[in-house]
Amino acid sequence: MRSRTKCTEQVRKRENLPARAGSAWPVSYRWLAVGTLAVYTAVGSRTINVAFAQDVPAALKQSEAASQQTALPVQQFNIAAGPLDNVLKAFEATTTIRVVMPQAELGDIQSPGVSGLYTAEQAMTLLLKDTSIAYRFTGAHTIALALKQSSTTIDVNEALSPLATSSPKYAGALRDIPQSIDVVPQAVMQQQNSTTLRDALRNVAGISLAAGEGGSQGDNLTIRGFTARNDLFIDGMRDFGSYYRDPFNTQEVQVLQGPSSMTFGRGSTGGVVNQASKIPSLSHFISGDLDFGTDLTRRVAVDVSTPLPLFGKTASFRMNVMGHEGNVAGRNVAENRRFGVAPSLAFGLGTSTRLVFSYFHQTADDIPDYGIPWLYNGPAPVNRNNYYGFEKGNFLRTYDDIGTIKLEHDFNSHIMLRNQVRYANYVRDVQITEPQVLSPSLTTSLSAYLINRNQLAANSVESYFTDQLDLSANFQTGMFSHSVVTGIEVGRETSDPVRPRYTNVPTTSLLNPDDNQVFSGIAAPSSNVHTSAQTFGGYMVDTVKFAHKFELTGGLRWDRFNAHYTQQVAPASAFNRLDEKPTWRVAFTYHPVPIGSIYLSSSTSFNPSAESLALSAATANLPPETNRNIEVGTKWDLLGGKLSLRSAVFQTEKMNAREPDPNNALLNVLAGNQRVRGVEVTVSGHITNRWEILSSYAYLDAKVVSSIFYPASIGAQLANVPANTFNFWTNYRLPKHWQVGTGGNFVDSRTASSTAPFDPLTGLVRQVPSYWVFNAMASHPINDHLSIQANVYNVANRYYYDQLHPGHIVLGAGRSALIGFKFKF
Repeated sequence: MRSRTKCTEQVRKRENLPARAGSAWPVSYRWLAVGTLAVYTAVGSRTINVAFAQDVPAALKQSEAASQQTALPVQQFNIAAGPLDNVLKAFEATTTIRVVMPQAELGDIQSPGVSGLYTAEQAMTLLLKDTSIAYRFTGAHTIALALKQSSTTIDVNEALSPLATSSPKYAGALRDIPQSIDVVPQAVMQQQNSTTLRDALRNVAGISLAAGEGGSQGDNLTIRGFTARNDLFIDGMRDFGSYYRDPFNTQEVQVLQGPSSMTFGRGSTGGVVNQASKIPSLSHFISGDLDFGTDLTRRVAVDVSTPLPLFGKTASFRMNVMGHEGNVAGRNVAENRRFGVAPSLAFGLGTSTRLVFSYFHQTADDIPDYGIPWLYNGPAPVNRNNYYGFEKGNFLRTYDDIGTIKLEHDFNSHIMLRNQVRYANYVRDVQITEPQVLSPSLTTSLSAYLINRNQLAANSVESYFTDQLDLSANFQTGMFSHSVVTGIEVGRETSDPVRPRYTNVPTTSLLNPDDNQVFSGIAAPSSNVHTSAQTFGGYMVDTVKFAHKFELTGGLRWDRFNAHYTQQVAPASAFNRLDEKPTWRVAFTYHPVPIGSIYLSSSTSFNPSAESLALSAATANLPPETNRNIEVGTKWDLLGGKLSLRSAVFQTEKMNAREPDPNNALLNVLAGNQRVRGVEVTVSGHITNRWEILSSYAYLDAKVVSSIFYPASIGAQLANVPANTFNFWTNYRLPKHWQVGTGGNFVDSRTASSTAPFDPLTGLVRQVPSYWVFNAMASHPINDHLSIQANVYNVANRYYYDQLHPGHIVLGAGRSALIGFKFKF
């Protein structure tokens, strides 16, 4: 990015300049609509350049500041010490002066407060005492904040700052929360030109990607050794749908590692992924990008924000739109097409009562790819571009609609109430070919093998309707300071999949598959399911600070999960399952110095049998699986708060793992024990004013500890869990406003199954080898409003195995590139 004064660039960062996106309309209409919007917003609308006072000529600033100061009246202030977010809200309520914060993360910094008769300028000086934050009047009723220590050097990429926003379910700065939390900020996603949630999550060690299963396509992943398919959230609320997520409306991605049922409800054995959405602001800006790449890739994204003076000074509207089309490098036939739109409307910004309406829509119309088959104990040795499906018979169509209403009210600087209501509807129509080797034999030559094209098909509708009410409060009891977050959640989820079974599907060659074959499969009904589940949860967590350096955190939640399942295709069946389960978290934190913390924590979670809205005769009578975690960690903000360092040692144990009885398909029992012991290290932020880094490493010793039905698996590595994962991304600003970035990912060897890890023919563990993948980026501004950026992925064109499933393996994309223009007004 072109170097500018700190404050201008901080505004741009805060206003989330580029977005991301995808598409599924018919091609001509989709690109016409998106292109029209981009041209209209860039050319046909009135633009207002957002700037801080530092961008105004010096003489004008001096005269303006002098006139403002002489007009400021003396007022009575009574603002208690606390986080800047709360303190500044109280200041705005007292003075009616709006305070513009360049980074939301600064809201976690502690302010000493102010009490007495002062002018607004004097009160602001006292509020910011010893905080390393400066302020300037940019208008008669507006104050802009800025960091003191780097007033001319930090640009939009300072979003890598470790002062990330707090989790919506916790009180306090991330540095002080006794849990491993990784944040992938928007700046990194922009530098990497991330086009999927999976791309963003590659920046977090300890996460590995899994391939879709028969009934759940979309994002599947493993966190800390345990599946997290149902542990995806948007703004703290569950995102249940089976679809591939595009981050065009995502401000940052937060990964909370370790059992988190106490705050997020069922699931979360290894952790949760929370996608923080972009929200309206009181500034006007237009930004976006237009990219073209190899493999016929085209992508456009537009982000528009504008105040709405017709509805008052506190109303604003924001719209994010994206369209994406492209093939997959190194893979024949596979294609991705997405379209998304996400408008949001806010009232009361900068006041004590804020109301936000938001809507998210994403459609996809893909030719899906289930990769290559297993052969014996490893991937079949075939060409990377072999496609075993049908070009004109395979499809994955998803339609996802999420509407949310959020109301927040500050009773005072100590108490805040938030209520979120969400309705989501997810539609999926899919037919995918899973390649399976027919009749494998150690004596058969590769050229003689045929592939069974197992058809995985479903037409399903899922819905999610829930209400979350959360209350946060800060108060003092004697020598103890309390930060309490409490809330209740009530919701209803449904799932209605209809699945056929196909016969007469033609086979194909292992070495030379024919994707142009006519699909001749004959469908017969296999299942017609309706599942509904009612959820209720209530929780409270209290963080007690005492003796200046110590904190004790305790939290408890109780959940009621009531599921009803019916199967209408013969043999018809119906099952009900009610689970009522408490979960808890307790932690002790020590702050040896203000910039660091050391903590010891323990927490629990649970996985009910109907967690994914599916039941059977084998699982309907099973109580939930129970998980427990113990963790010791430390977090430090170094180099004046520019660089964050986090490390943790932990053990997560699933104490009663669910296992199928190999002798009775109608029986599952809680008969196993699985354990993951690990170490994590993360560093993020600025090493220098020009050099940024985001890097993490995780070691996971994930084992089957005990098993009744699969004694041969005791000691086996858990499925899809690499022992070592490492990632890094670094960005450097060169002279003449050039930026260059490079990064890499290492993923260790992984196995396909825990309960049956061995291939029956070879007796060896079925696994894939480790791999390295490297990426690179360069960008340069053309003028103040336009820059050019190029990204190269898988620079070495590595053939690697990206996503595992016991039945198939999805290959990683080959070398590819994107080059495009980013604009901002």
